[in-house]
Amino acid sequence: MQTLQGLVLQYGLSLIGSIVIFLVGRWVSRLLVNALKKLMEKGKVDSTLVSFLSNVLFYLLIMVVIIAALGNLGVDTTSALAILGGASLAVGFALQDSLGNLAAGVMIILLRPYRVGDVIEVNGEVGEVADIKIFHTQLITLRNKVIFIPNNEVITGNIVNYTEKEAYRLDMVFGIGYDDDLLKAKQVLMELLHSDERVMQNPAPSVIVGELGDNSVNLVARPWVRFKDSPAIQADMTEQVKLRFDKDGISFPFPQRDVHLFQAN
Repeated sequence: MQTLQGLVLQYGLSLIGSIVIFLVGRWVSRLLVNALKKLMEKGKVDSTLVSFLSNVLFYLLIMVVIIAALGNLGVDTTSALAILGGASLAVGFALQDSLGNLAAGVMIILLRPYRVGDVIEVNGEVGEVADIKIFHTQLITLRNKVIFIPNNEVITGNIVNYTEKEAYRLDMVFGIGYDDDLLKAKQVLMELLHSDERVMQNPAPSVIVGELGDNSVNLVARPWVRFKDSPAIQADMTEQVKLRFDKDGISFPFPQRDVHLFQAN
């Protein structure tokens, strides 16, 4: 009887101690997680990343608390830790691509090479960033295609951000004949650039002679614009230049080839 009472007293106290360890550990875990949340929110970390890291930290701490509580009961936790470690290794190996995308997503959210609304180029794809998730980035192209790019591919490649700066230089080439009035053609191009309200005046647009080609003098019109306006501006300018050059007698030369004929003796 005394032995039974001793066992009940011994294991009862251990059980109570384990319950106390679990309750206090869970309370401390929540305190630490809430402190981390406030710290990240103060640092303006993305809300998706805040939620993800908070959940991961909380469950890791709870696992430590449970192992500590079981150890207090006299349970051998060595084998449990070994099994847990082996399972973690197996899961990590199976999910290495996903974990790579996860790590890349965290880097993108923290380093912010681009934000939602930016126009970027990744792996030859150009589009507006519609969403940034932990595992992928969503782009919408100029043709309204939706593209999901794994974050690991984004972070390991070259990222071109076209809207990081407000001004984007658009280069448009227009060829004129060698017999045409060069200064007149440059004047026409400048007038068209200044008449378009979408073209920035600071920095000022310019027109330069880009190349003396085989059949034409190639002028380069270089306005500074918002990148999102560039396709429409290029289309409109091409039409307006054709109309003005026709009106002012400035030609668009075609490729020419001189053929010399020799009569055999």
